[in-house]
Amino acid sequence: MTMSKIKIVDLHKSFEGKPVLKGLNLEIEAGETMVIIGQSGSGKSVLLKHIIGIMKPDRGQVFIDGEEISALPDEEIMKLSRKFGMLFQGAALFDSMTVAENVAFGLRRHTRLSEDEVQQVVRTSLEQVGLRGVEHLLPYELSGGMKKRVGLARAIAYSPEIILYDEPTTGLDPIRADAINCLILELKKKLRVTSVVITHDMKTTYKVADRIAMLYDGRIIEIGKPEEIRHSASPVVQQFISGRAEGPITEW
Repeated sequence: MTMSKIKIVDLHKSFEGKPVLKGLNLEIEAGETMVIIGQSGSGKSVLLKHIIGIMKPDRGQVFIDGEEISALPDEEIMKLSRKFGMLFQGAALFDSMTVAENVAFGLRRHTRLSEDEVQQVVRTSLEQVGLRGVEHLLPYELSGGMKKRVGLARAIAYSPEIILYDEPTTGLDPIRADAINCLILELKKKLRVTSVVITHDMKTTYKVADRIAMLYDGRIIEIGKPEEIRHSASPVVQQFISGRAEGPITEW
């Protein structure tokens, strides 16, 4: 058996006495795209923060490539962060930096490349997400879709092994959202990365997922391939994927 790229065991996290994660378990294989779905406020972003090590669990373990990261000191977490690229929900570009400076941010943090090499990687990364000749622009000069692409270029610039996507299509029209979905698929094929996508957009989910995990009430209640989730017998899953608003979400 191959070792999981990411393994989460009995993860618990509370804030001011309110439990958010309640014994969550999840395994993600190398090279796959795992999409995690769930209601707003269900703990999806909290889970991402545990995966990259910037949040510590109250109880439980997180393993990356077989190494438990839950109790690593901050300096080791910094080294570990080299494995991750992240596309934040709002792209999270630095307003005062040009596109090139934004994309180069992780390179300068994680590598010892010369300035010429940095600029070459910046150009290549932007080309991989379909952008050319925008290096000098500032974020306010970009459309929402372009900001997402620049954020994605920054995420892939230093060749991470794992890319995390936090609501990658939120705020985009359907055409630009589908363009981002196509990029997620293309980058997986080209870079052979492991991808974790947090979303409540079922179009994105079905298009990019190898497997889908449903987060509800602090736990993963079902995992399956897209067709398995489409035909899930769980009323909680069916209510979510169909978008039915009538009544409270059904207990499982």
